[in-house]
Amino acid sequence: MAAISFRKIVKRYGKGAQAVQVIHGLDAEIRDGEFVVIVGPSGCGKSTLLRMVAGLEDISGGDIAIGARVVNDLEPAERDIAMVFQNYALYPHMSVFENMAYGLKIRKLPADEIRARVDKAAAILELSALLDRKPRQLSGGQRQRVAMGRAIVRQPQVFLFDEPLSNLDAKLRAQTRLEIQKLHRELGITSLFVTHDQVEAMTLAQRMIVMNAGVMEQFGTPEEVYRTPASTFVASFIGSPPMNLLRQAPVARAGEILGVRPEHLEVADTGWNLQVETVELLGAERLVYGRLGSEPVIVRLDASRPAPATGSTLTVAPRPDSLHHFDAQTGKRREA
Repeated sequence: MAAISFRKIVKRYGKGAQAVQVIHGLDAEIRDGEFVVIVGPSGCGKSTLLRMVAGLEDISGGDIAIGARVVNDLEPAERDIAMVFQNYALYPHMSVFENMAYGLKIRKLPADEIRARVDKAAAILELSALLDRKPRQLSGGQRQRVAMGRAIVRQPQVFLFDEPLSNLDAKLRAQTRLEIQKLHRELGITSLFVTHDQVEAMTLAQRMIVMNAGVMEQFGTPEEVYRTPASTFVASFIGSPPMNLLRQAPVARAGEILGVRPEHLEVADTGWNLQVETVELLGAERLVYGRLGSEPVIVRLDASRPAPATGSTLTVAPRPDSLHHFDAQTGKRREA
């Protein structure tokens, strides 16, 4: 196992005046044995960053270190990493065992060691009964576990996951998230996991890097990122539904954006008068979509409370200890 250091990482495509910069001086330290999720919208640079760790993209500036080694100029095979992609990339003519063992055979490991490593990984991933099957005989979730097993048997210093769950349906994704958490607890290998899904990020990460247009907006635990977002981007991206961000007076002060989570708005006798536009029932809770003047507002209510009628006025008040203040120009967090 090994720590990962990002030191003023820059990535550009092209040269001279035509160059396009997609990563802007990123600094971060991933601890030995830590599971870190890199999350952000499409095009924010998260997969590019992962591919630079893997050696699949050149680094335009700065250094990446794995353990004590700066790996900028090392080939992928020399970095002691294993990568799990969105595309499982299994050999269709090989059995599960052969797929998992292939990389070890290329490295000319003894047959008994290959068997021991594959059997151990198969037991961890509950694949022992499937080792003789071909990929076409497996479900999507089973194929993903085979791809993870192929990475495990290499016993790398670092695991890299590039949106590995995006091809699975919602139920399998939830199940596979649990399997990945269990896998990390058992192996304790430093892991970087890329996703655009903030639910995946919140449930998997020990810490998370939130990226926006090639910039690291925040690096912290899921609770830190959710409870104290560093910017309006983080506040709107992390959380489902997102944080309400209000600019109008007298709710927000001059030069400020006021943020409040939907669950921190409560029905009250006095407060903000929302014009109700629609209501969604989500089992144990309701989401009320309304407007405060011209600005959209979402309120999360317990489903045991009667639903407000569309077109009615709902008076809500924010919890005083749950307000967030952001600079209207920079979007950065302010202290109240």
